[in-house]
Amino acid sequence: MLCFYLLCLLLYGLQSLILLFCSKKFGIKVKKKHRKGHKGVVISNKGALEAEAETNPEDPDVIDVPQPEFAGQSTSAHTSFRQIANTKRCKAVSKILEGESKPQNFQISINITEIRQLVGDNIDPSVVIEIGDDKKQTSVKEGTNAPFYNEYFVFDIYCNQDIFFDKVIKLSVMHSKIMKSYCVGTFKIDVGTVYSQPGHQFINKWATLTDPADIRVGVKGYLKCDISVSGKGDVAPPSQKFSDAEEQIDKHLLLPEGLNPERPWARFYVIVYRAEGLPRINSSIMANVTKAFVGDTTALIDPYVEVSFFGQVGRTSTQKSSADPVWNEQVVFKEMFPPLCQRLKIRVLDEGSMNDVAIGTHYIDLHTISNDTDGDNGFLPTFGPAWINLYGSLRNSTLVDDSQELNEGVGEGVSYRGRLYIELSVEILSGGAAESKSLLSKFSPKDAKGGKTGTGAGGEEEKSKMIGPEVIPVEPPQKMRDEDMETFLLFGCVFEASMIDRKIGDRPVTLEFTIGNFGNLIDGAAPPPSKKKLEDVSVTAPLLDTTATMPCKSTTTPERPIFGDAQRHYMHLPIAAQKPCVYVYSSWEDRAYRLHHANMLDTIALMFEEGVAKVTELDKMLSPEAWSLMHHVLREFRRDAKEFIAFAEKKVKGSNLTLLDKKRLTMCKQELESMTEMAGGLLEPKRRSLTVKEMLLEAQKIKKKLRFLVEEPQHTLPDVFVCLVSNNKRVAYARIPARDLLFSESPEQRGRDCGKIKTLFLKPPVKRAPGWTVQAKLDVFLWLGTCAESSRMLDNLPSGFELVSTSFEDRTGAPPEYLLYTEQHMFELRAHMYQARGLIAADNTGLSDPFAWVSFLSHSQCTGIIKQTLTPTWNQVIKMTNMSLYGGLYDIAQEPPLIVIEVYDDDAVGSEYLGSTVAVPVVKLSEEQYSPPQLQYSPLFCGSLSGGDILGAFELIQISKSGEHSLPVLDEPDGVVIPVPSYIRPVLCKYRIEVLFWGLRELKKVQLLSVDRPQVFIKCAGSGVNSSVIQSYKKNPNFTIIVDAFDVELPEDEHLLPPLTLTVVDWRAFGRSTLVGSHVINNLALFKHNPVPVQQPPPEPKNIAVAQLSLQQSVIPPPDEEIAIEIEHEEIIAPKSQEPEFQDTKVSKKSKRRSTKRKKRTTADESADNVIDWWSKYYASMEKIKQAKQKEDNPFPLLFENITPLENIISEGLINLASGMRDRKKEVNYKSVIEQPRLATLQVYDKELEAEFGPFDDWVKTFELFRGKANEEDGSAYERFVGKFKGRFCLYKLPEADGEAEEGYVDSGQFKINQGIPPNTAVNVLIRVYIVAAFNLHPADPDGKADPYIVLKLGKTEIKDRDNYIPKQLNPVFGRSFEFQATFPKESLLTILIYDYDLVGGDDLIGETQIDLENRFYSRHRATCSLPTEYAIEGYNAWRDCMKPVDLLIKLCKENRLDNPQFSPGRITIGNKVFMGKTVFPDEDQMVESYEHLALKVLHRWSEMPNGGCKLVPEHIETRALYLKDKPGIDQGHLQMWVDIFPLDMPHPGPPVDISPRKPKGYELRIIIWNTEDVILEDTNFITGQQSSDIYVKGWLKGLEDDGQETDVHYNSLTGEGNFNWRFVFPFSYLPAEKVVVVQKRESIYSLDKTEQKMPAVLVMQVWDFERLSSDDFLGSVELDLHGFPRGAKSAKACKMEMLTELTENISIFQQKRSKGWWPFIKAGELTGKVEAEFHLVTAEEAEKNPVGRARKEPEPLEKPNRPDTSFSWFMNPFKCFFHLIWGNYKKYIIAGLVLLILTLFLVLLFYTLPGALSTKIVNG
Repeated sequence: MLCFYLLCLLLYGLQSLILLFCSKKFGIKVKKKHRKGHKGVVISNKGALEAEAETNPEDPDVIDVPQPEFAGQSTSAHTSFRQIANTKRCKAVSKILEGESKPQNFQISINITEIRQLVGDNIDPSVVIEIGDDKKQTSVKEGTNAPFYNEYFVFDIYCNQDIFFDKVIKLSVMHSKIMKSYCVGTFKIDVGTVYSQPGHQFINKWATLTDPADIRVGVKGYLKCDISVSGKGDVAPPSQKFSDAEEQIDKHLLLPEGLNPERPWARFYVIVYRAEGLPRINSSIMANVTKAFVGDTTALIDPYVEVSFFGQVGRTSTQKSSADPVWNEQVVFKEMFPPLCQRLKIRVLDEGSMNDVAIGTHYIDLHTISNDTDGDNGFLPTFGPAWINLYGSLRNSTLVDDSQELNEGVGEGVSYRGRLYIELSVEILSGGAAESKSLLSKFSPKDAKGGKTGTGAGGEEEKSKMIGPEVIPVEPPQKMRDEDMETFLLFGCVFEASMIDRKIGDRPVTLEFTIGNFGNLIDGAAPPPSKKKLEDVSVTAPLLDTTATMPCKSTTTPERPIFGDAQRHYMHLPIAAQKPCVYVYSSWEDRAYRLHHANMLDTIALMFEEGVAKVTELDKMLSPEAWSLMHHVLREFRRDAKEFIAFAEKKVKGSNLTLLDKKRLTMCKQELESMTEMAGGLLEPKRRSLTVKEMLLEAQKIKKKLRFLVEEPQHTLPDVFVCLVSNNKRVAYARIPARDLLFSESPEQRGRDCGKIKTLFLKPPVKRAPGWTVQAKLDVFLWLGTCAESSRMLDNLPSGFELVSTSFEDRTGAPPEYLLYTEQHMFELRAHMYQARGLIAADNTGLSDPFAWVSFLSHSQCTGIIKQTLTPTWNQVIKMTNMSLYGGLYDIAQEPPLIVIEVYDDDAVGSEYLGSTVAVPVVKLSEEQYSPPQLQYSPLFCGSLSGGDILGAFELIQISKSGEHSLPVLDEPDGVVIPVPSYIRPVLCKYRIEVLFWGLRELKKVQLLSVDRPQVFIKCAGSGVNSSVIQSYKKNPNFTIIVDAFDVELPEDEHLLPPLTLTVVDWRAFGRSTLVGSHVINNLALFKHNPVPVQQPPPEPKNIAVAQLSLQQSVIPPPDEEIAIEIEHEEIIAPKSQEPEFQDTKVSKKSKRRSTKRKKRTTADESADNVIDWWSKYYASMEKIKQAKQKEDNPFPLLFENITPLENIISEGLINLASGMRDRKKEVNYKSVIEQPRLATLQVYDKELEAEFGPFDDWVKTFELFRGKANEEDGSAYERFVGKFKGRFCLYKLPEADGEAEEGYVDSGQFKINQGIPPNTAVNVLIRVYIVAAFNLHPADPDGKADPYIVLKLGKTEIKDRDNYIPKQLNPVFGRSFEFQATFPKESLLTILIYDYDLVGGDDLIGETQIDLENRFYSRHRATCSLPTEYAIEGYNAWRDCMKPVDLLIKLCKENRLDNPQFSPGRITIGNKVFMGKTVFPDEDQMVESYEHLALKVLHRWSEMPNGGCKLVPEHIETRALYLKDKPGIDQGHLQMWVDIFPLDMPHPGPPVDISPRKPKGYELRIIIWNTEDVILEDTNFITGQQSSDIYVKGWLKGLEDDGQETDVHYNSLTGEGNFNWRFVFPFSYLPAEKVVVVQKRESIYSLDKTEQKMPAVLVMQVWDFERLSSDDFLGSVELDLHGFPRGAKSAKACKMEMLTELTENISIFQQKRSKGWWPFIKAGELTGKVEAEFHLVTAEEAEKNPVGRARKEPEPLEKPNRPDTSFSWFMNPFKCFFHLIWGNYKKYIIAGLVLLILTLFLVLLFYTLPGALSTKIVNG
C-alpha cells in the first residue's frame, strides 16, 4: 500500500515537470481551473474587486502553501501561548441537562409624541404602528405638518425569546383621506435592537421617516416617540418627557449609541447557489401517498429558499423532487445602512399543496459579518460564498411531528438536515437614486410560485426606486476542485455506556456517530444517481461529489443493556476491557483554518474565564489574594492576546479565502488590541486603584467581547451527533460542535475536547415530557482531523491498550475496531453524602422527601429518605466495591471517571426529579498514605433551574492485592446506614444563635381555614428553638416573647455552615397542627455578629495652636444648599467665600427680595393668580431634573460649575458655539436670571423608595414563606407564597473550655440581638397617602384607553375612589390624598390598586403595588415623614412633621447614644463635629434667632455621623411600578406618590398637603385678519387667460379643530391682495405651569365621557383658493407657537419666509398680550402669501366683561373691507362678471360685432323681403 502511494506521488510530480517544461519551452499556456466572474452581479462593497482578485486561486500567495503547513508548523512557529494542560478527560460540568427555551410574556410600549418637518401640503396625518400582525393607530390630526399626539400604546406578546427579538416595529405616518390613505413615511426597527439599549428602551428620540415607495427621496419628517421593551423581571426606569420647541432633532435621533445619523440606502444581495443533503422525505400527507407508489429512490421534497430581512421576504424558485437542488438565484433587498435590524433569516422550505413546511432555518447575525469601526479596519456585511449547516428535527419526521418548531430555528436542532451554499454582500447606493439599470435589465426572473418571486423586466425605472425584494438569476459557482477538498476522519471510542433508561433498554441498542450525512445509515443521503443524470450539464453538477463510497463504521455492535447491580435503577452496556471503536470518513472543503482561529480565541477566553471565576470565588470569601490574582489574570490575558495579535498581523495563507475570512481576522486583532488596552487600564489606573469588584465588572465586559469573537459565522464542518439507536429509531442524542473536536498540531488551535474522553448525557430528540431525566451517559473518546493527521489520533488515549481489528479484509492503516485494555485495577468507591441545602419543593406542603442516587460506572445506589425537609442531612456513606477500572494506574489516579448524583423526591407513585450534579472522586492508591477527603458543596441543577447544593466527599480507593481489609475503617453502621466517618465530617465548635421573633404577616388560608394560632420552629444542625404561640393572629400577629437563643455545634469553616430552616405551623383544635409554610436560609454567615469597634476618644490637645487646628479639622462646612440658588437656572451658583456663611446668606436674601420686587408680572403669572402652591414645588423639581439632564448632554458638563452669573452667561455662549448653535433664541438675559423666584424643591425618584434606601430591613429582616410545588412556570412563586416572617438572627461563637472566645465577645448575660429594637406593642398611627399621578398605564378598554381610579386597602379598611375616575386617560393626574388611621402590626401592608371603570360589568384591575408601612415606621432611615429641603412655618412648603427639626435632632442623638447637640450662634455642635450656618433671620422689623433651619441641614447630613449615622429620607415623590398577578414581572404602568406616617401619641401634624390638580384657566384668543398680500394666483380665466384667486383664510388652535373658523371669500383677487377685516375668537383652557392647552371633547357620538388631552398652544392659519364646483385649493399655511413665535413684520414688503427659520426674536402672546404684524404663508418650502393679523389674548373674566363678536358681528363690530370692484362671485353676480371681465376688455369688439350683426340682419331682411316687395309692386302696380 505504501509503495502504491509513493508511485502515485512520483507520477504526479513528473506530470508537473512536463507541463512546466512545455510552458516555458514552447510558450504553451496551461489552462488553470479558476472561479469565473459573476456576470451581472454587483460586488459587495468598496474594495471588493480587489478582494476577489486576492481570493482568486491564481494568486500564488494564497494557494502555494498547503493547508497542513498552515494548521501546524507555520502557526506554531510564531505563537507561544502559555502551556495548556494536556488532560485526557474533558472538564466536568455541573449542569448536565439544559432546560428548554419556553414561550414567555413580553410587552412593547410605544408612546407617539409628535411629528415635525413632515413633508406635504395640508395633510391629515396619523401614525400606524405595526408589530407582526398587530396593528394600532393614533388619532387623525387635520391640516398640519407638525401634529402633536402624546398617545400611548401597549402590545402584549407571548412567544419564544428568539422569535420575539426578530419582530419588526414599523411606524408609518399616513395621510388619511376619505376614500383612500397613502403613506407619507415609515420607520422600522427590530425588537432586538431596542432590547440591547440601556434600560431596553429609547426615550424622547426622533425616528427618521423615509418614503417606502421611492428611495431617491430624502427624509420625509421626524417622529418623536418612546419605545420600551420589557420581559419578565425587566424594570424599565421611567423617564420624564420634555417637549422643547427648539430641540435639536439631529442630536436625539432614534439610533443606537455610536451609529452614524447619516444612513444611506444600500442594496443587500443574498445569493443562493444550491443545497445538499436535504431530507428526502416530504412532510405532507399527499407525499406519503406518492411515496407508496414511487418508492424511496426519488426525493419527494420540492425545496425553495425564503430569505427574510427586516420585514421584507424574498424567495427563490421551487426545484421539484430534489434533495440536492440548484437555484443560482440572488435575492436583492434595499434598506438603509446600517439597518436597525440584528439578524437575517434564511429558511429552506418544502412546497406543499396545502401548506409549506420548513426543512431548516439559519440566522445570520449582521454584527458577526461586519465591523462598524471607522477607518480601513471597518467593513460592510459580507459572507461567503460559504456553506451554512441546517439543523432541526429528526430527518424522518412527519407532518404530525411535535418538534417542527426546531426546523423554524427555535431551540437546539437534534439532527443535521443538510446545508446551503450562499453568498451575501452589500452595496452602498451613493446619491440615493444612483441605481444600476443593468442589474435589472440583464435577467428576467425564472418562473416560480405565483407572486412570490420578483416582478418582470418591465418598469425598470419604477423598480429602481421602490423598496421590495427582487429575485434575479446569477451564474453558477465553479465546481470544487479536487485539491480544494479534504478528507476528514471522525474517530470515536466508547469507554462507558451507562445510566441507560429502563424504558430504552428492553431491546438491543447501538451507538451511532455521524458528521453531516456521513455515518447516517438510517436516513442519510440519496443513493448514487444513474449514469444518465451524470451526463447532465455541469451547471447542475454538485459542488461536493458525495457519490463516492467512503469507508465507514459509524455504529457499534448492537447489544442489549443489562442491570449492573441489585438496585436495578439504571442499565448499561457490558463494556469491559474491550472498548468498541467507530470511525467515519467524510469529505469537506478545506476550510479548517476558520475553526483553528476560533479555537485560538476560545483558548484565550477559557483561560480568562477560569481565572475570573477563581477571583470571583476568592472575592466572595473576602480573601486578600483576590486582588493579586486578578492582576495576574489580566497580565496573562494581555500576553495571550498579544500573541494572537502577532499571529494575525502576518499574511494568512489558505485556499480560497473569502473576504470575510480576511476582514474578520483583522477585526479580531483590532478588538483584542482594544481589550488589551482595557486590561492595561485596569492594571495601571490613572486616577486611583480599583477594587476587585470594579475590576471584575470590567472583566465581565471583556468576557462578553471575547465570546462574541469566538463564534465563526461561516460554517465549515457540521456538528457531530452521537445517537442511541433502538429498534432502528434514534431515542436519545448528544450534539458536539465540530470545532471542539478538531485536531491541530498547535495546542492552542486544537479543539477543547479533541482527543479527550468526554462525558455525554444523552437527551430525547422529541419534546420532553415533564419529569424527564437522563436517557443515557456515555464516556466517549472523540477525535476529528484530516487523514494526513490521523497518525496522531490515538496519542492522548489512556495508556495500556492494544489495537484489535476483527475484519477479514486487509485493514492495514485503518482505524481499529476495538481497543483492548490489558491493565485492570480494582477500586472501591465511597460517597460520603453528608447533607444538602436549598432543594426544590416538590410536595404540596412546600417541602420534599429527598433522597439521592449516586451512579458510578455501571453501579447505582441511593441514600435514605429524609421526610419533609428541604435541607436533608443524610450523613451516609455509599460503598461500591470491586469496581473494575481499565488502563494505566497513573491515568486513573489523575483523571478518574465522573460520579453522577441525582436527587429525587419520594412520592407514593414514583419519584420526582429535583436536580443533579457531577463530582470528581479523589483517587487513593494502595501504595499511597491515606488522607481523608474534604467535604465540598456541589451545585444541583434541574434543567436551567438552580436546585440547591449537596455537601459531600467522594473517594476512589484502590483495593490492593491483599483485599479490602487494607482499606480505611468506617464507623459502625447505624442500622443499615453507615455514617460519615468522624475524620471526614467537619470540625465543629459551639455557636449560639439568637433569634428575634417579631411577628408573622400576610398568612394565607391553609386547607380552606384561616391561620389563627401560628408558631415558628427554627431548626439548624439538629438543634433549634420555637417561638411562642400567637394566641390570636387576627388580633395581634406579633409574638409575645420576642427574643430567644439556642446553642448549636457548627463547622469552623464558614463555607460549610449548614442551612437554617424556618417552619410555621398552625395549631388547631384537639392538638392538631398544620404546616403553613417554610423558608430556608442557605447562607448563615450573613447573620454573623460583627461587634462595633470601641472608638477611643481623641487625645487632648497639648497647646492652643493644636486645639485650634483640631477644631478646624472637625468643622463641617455647610452644604451648598445653604447658599441661595435660582431653581430655573441651576448652574448659576453664588461664589464660595471664606467668611462665615450666614453673612453670604443675608446678602443672598436681600438680593432675592430686591429681585422679587422688581419682577414683572406677566400674563402667565396672572393666570395662576400668582399663587405658589405645592404644584409650584413639583414643577420646579421637574425643571431641576430637566436642567440636570440638559447638563448631562452638555459637551462640557464640568467646565462651568460654581462660577458667577456673569461668567455663566459667557459660558452658555461658549457651549452654544461648541455645539454649533448660534441661537439668539437662547440668549441669557442677566436681569431675567436674577429676577426668577426661588422655590423649594423635592426629590423625584424614578423608582421605589425601597430601591433607593433598601427594603428598610435595618431593624428586622423579612423572610417569605412558601408552600407547594416549585417549578419554572410564571406565577408559581406567587401561588406558593403563603406569608412572611419578620425576625432577625445573630450568630456568634461561644467561648471554648480553655477560655478562648471570639474576638469582641463579651458575655454580659444579655441578648445582643434586641439592642436598639423598639417595643413589640401595638402602635396607633395616622397615615396619609398622596397619589400624584400615574403614567404609561396598560390599556384596559377595547379602544386602547382606560378609565382609571384609585383603590386603597389597609387591613380591613378599603377606600374606593370610583366616583373620581378619570375618563379615557392612560396618563392620569390624580392629585388625590387619603387619610385614615391604622394600628401596627395588625394593619401594616398598604395596597394601592388602580382599577379601570366600566359602566357595564365588573371593573378591571390595571395594576397594584404594595408598601410595608411597618418597615418604614421603624426604620432608622426615618421613612415616616420625609425632610423638606428648606424649613418654613407656613405656605406651600410648610413644615408638616409633628416634631420640629431641633426636637428631631435631639431625639436622634438620644436614640443613637450621641452627645446632645450644643447650640450656639451660627453653629450646632454634636460631639466633635461642628455644623455652621445661619441662625438669625429677619421677621418683619426685627431679627429673630432660630436653629430650625440649621438643624434641618444637619439632619440632611445625618449619614456623616459615626456609630449609626444613616441617610434620612428627604422630601420626595417615589415612582412605583404596578404589577398584575396574571402577568408576573411585567409592569403595567407607574405611579407617582408618597406616604406620610404619624404616631397618634405625638402632637397632631396639621392639615394634609393640598395636591389637588390645578384647574385650567380660561382664555380667549382674538385674532383679526386684516389683509393678505402676494398670495399666489391659482385660477386662470379660460376666456381672458388672466390669473386670479378667490382667497379666504382659515384658522384654529391645535386640538380645537372643531372650533376652526374662516373668513369670507375675497373673490377674483388679481394681485394676491385680500381684504377681510374678519375676527376669529378662540376660547380655550390653559395650564400655565405646563404650558399646554387642555382640550376636553368626546371622541365619538357614542362616548359617554369627554377625553382630556393636553396639547401645545399652537395656532394654525391657512390660506385657500375657493372653488365652487370642486374642492378648494390649498395655497399655504403658517403655524405659530403661542409661547414663542417670531414678531410680525411691520410691512408686507419686510415679511419674508426666512423670518420663521432665522434666529430672530421670539415673543410670547401670554406675555405681550397684543401683537400685530405680517406673517408669511408657506407651501412646500416656498412663499405663497402674506397675512396681516392682530392678536389679542384676554382671560375668560376679561372676555366676559368686554365681549367681542366673531366675524364682523356685534359687539365691537368691524367695518366691511373696501374691496375692489372686481371682487365678486361670478356665480352670484353674472352681469357684474360680464361687465368687468368681458366688457372692459372686449367692448370695441362687442360694439363692432353688434354693428355688423345689425347690418347683417338688415341686409338679410332686405334681401329676404325685397323680391316679395318687388313682385307685389309689380302686380299691384
